Order: sequence, then structure tokens, then C-alpha cells
Amino acid sequence: MFDPLTKGPSRPWLTLIGLGENGLDGLSDASRSALSRAEIIIGGPRHLDLVGAGTRGQCWPVPFSTAPVLAARGRPTVVLASGDPFWHGAGGSLLRDLERSEWVSHPAPSCFALGANALGWKLEDTLCLGLHATPFARLRPLLEAGQRVLCTLRDGAAAAELAAYLCEIGFGASSLTALERLGGPHARIRHTTAKGFDLPEVDAPVLAAIDARGRGLPQASGLEDTLFASDGQITKRPIRALTLSALAPRRGAHLWDIGGGSGSVSVEWCLAAQGATATTFEARADRLENIRRNRRDFGLEHRLTPVEGRAPDVLKNQPLPDCVFIGGGGSEALLDYLWQILPQGTRLVANGVTLETETLLMQAHARLGGHLLKVEIAEAGPLGTLRGWERARPVIQWSVTR
Repeated sequence: MFDPLTKGPSRPWLTLIGLGENGLDGLSDASRSALSRAEIIIGGPRHLDLVGAGTRGQCWPVPFSTAPVLAARGRPTVVLASGDPFWHGAGGSLLRDLERSEWVSHPAPSCFALGANALGWKLEDTLCLGLHATPFARLRPLLEAGQRVLCTLRDGAAAAELAAYLCEIGFGASSLTALERLGGPHARIRHTTAKGFDLPEVDAPVLAAIDARGRGLPQASGLEDTLFASDGQITKRPIRALTLSALAPRRGAHLWDIGGGSGSVSVEWCLAAQGATATTFEARADRLENIRRNRRDFGLEHRLTPVEGRAPDVLKNQPLPDCVFIGGGGSEALLDYLWQILPQGTRLVANGVTLETETLLMQAHARLGGHLLKVEIAEAGPLGTLRGWERARPVIQWSVTR
């Protein structure tokens, strides 16, 4: 690297050091050298004690912020992280505000690598999650019988909380291992099950290993309606599956769900593709509460945003989506507004059950093209002492790419 001011090689002012439970004994010469010349050492209290930071030490603020590091810009600074700074560590958060020439990193084995080696688990077949600062509900869409998970926890008490959560979602038979203070002289590994959790005084830092036993969520679109909190205003399972097929979720794509009801389409959109996100617009406050509950129960609080308001007014100043679903409240004014503001390539899908909405979507199809589908579904139900077909209201679906 070259410094244009001095006409010579530049030295990064920030060093990220991965630290294990064996403290200074486990550090490389490069890490020791960076620590010796650092004016400021930033990390958690345990990390600062492990390296004997003394008066040079600064604890991370609560809530977490990278501000202390950015304030030290240009001065020799060390940031301490557990294991690999770029695997659920501080590295990813810091680099949003730093140039590549400003930093260097010296990683140590991650807690996941240590855990996999302790248990004899193939790391490439193991799901690795950072649950130290996120809800356990992130596990719900990922768990299935036979799935192995390594996850970081907030503290020792969180191990019992994790066990209780696994029991709550039907995975109480899962084996649960607490891997405490791995990589140091006080390392301890203890085994139990979620429903039989009986481990006293779990020490931090702690990694939990789950060998899942239970029935997970189906991977196909069209989850059972009973899985969602709803007042009855919900896109029913068969129509939801057809709707998700028409929406065609893709990695990292963003959905506008207009007239969200229970938010079931938004939930399944987020579950269908990695990093997919959704904003759900709903005019009724009581239904927004159901959307928030479903978002929480499916572990999607970081990916699904409920917004109260009526379209098209509520759409103004919102970041433009990759896809739009209109599940309720469709109108000519809304379609005209969307057609004006949506960029080329945006996918639009609208469902309707009323005659007025059917007419609206048929006219939109005649004017703008796309695909028009009418779905009539009947399910078997009791008819006296026998059975008969119970017909649902026909649904018309218009889909088009702008």
C-alpha cells in the first residue's frame, strides 16, 4: 500500500485481532506487535482483560456502535474480536465505514471451528448462526430433523432460554450441547436435551450445539393457514402458493405487499429466498398487530417491515420494490400510480375476488398485457351424513412485468 502524502508505503492504522480464550498465548507475532504499538484497544471487557489492555482499553458502547473506532481514525488502534472478526464479529460492521487500505486483520480459529472440532461435526454440513444479539425465532424456518446447528449465545443464562424455545416449537427432543469457553484452560463441554435441560451455571462465552429432532416448516410455498395469526383476512394456502409462484421471489429482492391482511404473503416471500425483504402496507391497526406477531414468530423482524396506511398515499417516499403484490384494496388509481412510479422490470401481481376487482384486472390486462388467471377451488366438506364439495369464491389473478 502507498501513501500519496509521504510518497512511501502506508501502514493501516486499525488492526482487527481475533482472540481466543487462551488470550496472549494464542496470538501470532503480528498480533502481539500490533498490540504493543496500539494507542487505543477496543473490545469487550473480557477481551480487554485477556490482553491486559489497562488504560489503553475502551469497552464497546451499549447499544453497540462503531463510533469509538471511527473517532480513533488515524491513530494506532486495535479492535479485539472473538476468533474470526469476519464471522459474526465486529469486522463486518466496521468495514461499512472504512477503506480497505485502513485496516488489517489477524484472525484466530472461530468459535464455530472450535465447536465443530470438539464435536467431530463436518463444518460444511453444519448451520452456523450468531444468536447472541438476535431472537431465537431465527431458527424456526431453518430447523428440521437431522439439522445440526452451532449458534453463539448472549450469555450463560441464554442456554436455558434456548432449550425452552426449542420445546415451544416442537423440538424438545433435540440434543443440546453447551460448549463453554472453548480454546482456553477453562473449556467445558456438557450434553443434555432441550426438554431435559439441567445444566447449572453455564459460563460465557458459550456456543450451543443443536442436533435437531422435530418437524420443521415445509420448504414449499403454501404453509398451513393455522400457522399464521389472522382475523380471517388471509390469502388462503392454495391461492398463496399460486401467488408466490407468480411473484417469483429471488435472492435479495424486495416486495411491496399492499393490503397485507395477516402478512402471510410477505412472510412466505421472505422465507422463499435468501435475503428477500418485504414492506407490508395495511390500513387497519388491528391487522398490523397480526402482521407484527407473524413477523416475530417466523424470525423475520429484520426483513419484514409493517407500515400503517392506505395505498397509494402510503407508498410515497418508500424505497421502490422489485415486486408488488396487491392482495386487497385494488383500484384504478392505485394501478395507474404504480405503473407511473415502478421501474422497468418490476413484477406486479394482483388478486381479486369481487366483481368490481375482476373487471378492473381484466381491463388492466387488456390495456397493459401480462397474464390473466382465474382459479376456482372446491374442498370436500360435510353434507348431512355424507360429503360434498364446498366451493370457495373464484379468484382472478393478474400478473405482469413492467
